[in-house]
Amino acid sequence: MTPVEFIAKWRASELKERSAAQEHFIDLCRLLGEPTPAEADPTGERYCFERGARKDTGTGGWADVWRQGRFAWEYKGKHADLDAAFNQLRQYALALENPPLLIISDMARFRIRTNWTNSVSDTHEFALEDLADAGSRDKLKWAMSDPERLRPGETRQMVTERAAATFAELAQSLRDRDTTRRRWRIS
Repeated sequence: MTPVEFIAKWRASELKERSAAQEHFIDLCRLLGEPTPAEADPTGERYCFERGARKDTGTGGWADVWRQGRFAWEYKGKHADLDAAFNQLRQYALALENPPLLIISDMARFRIRTNWTNSVSDTHEFALEDLADAGSRDKLKWAMSDPERLRPGETRQMVTERAAATFAELAQSLRDRDTTRRRWRIS
């Protein structure tokens, strides 16, 4: 499937999430030259549609697509609230072995959120039409086959160290300012 064919098909689609999600994902696999879940894992133990998961709340649910050690993917219907979809997916994350990528899509938009332990989360967001661009397609391909390429370079420790250095500079600046004021009062 070419990018033009994929974009045209899914731009015209009026299907609801339940009717479209798996076909959309299979078409995406074809577009990116990636195996579908059944091709890559006929047992469905490491890569499948409708992976059962217990939410943080204790209730059960289903991740639309899951690939062990790579991603969990939640679909919603066109123009749905992607933030709500992300919150739903986040509730499944631990039950899905805490995948490094959490992906949500309404078939017209894609949002990839990084989820590595001790890393600052990063978000890659693009629209259906952006799949005409090789860079946007690469991000989805990496999500499916090489998620490390989407790992943010900044860790939480680096952010903490930078904040500590900034506070130290601020504290020194305030001490210097206070010392200067005292000298003016004495003179």
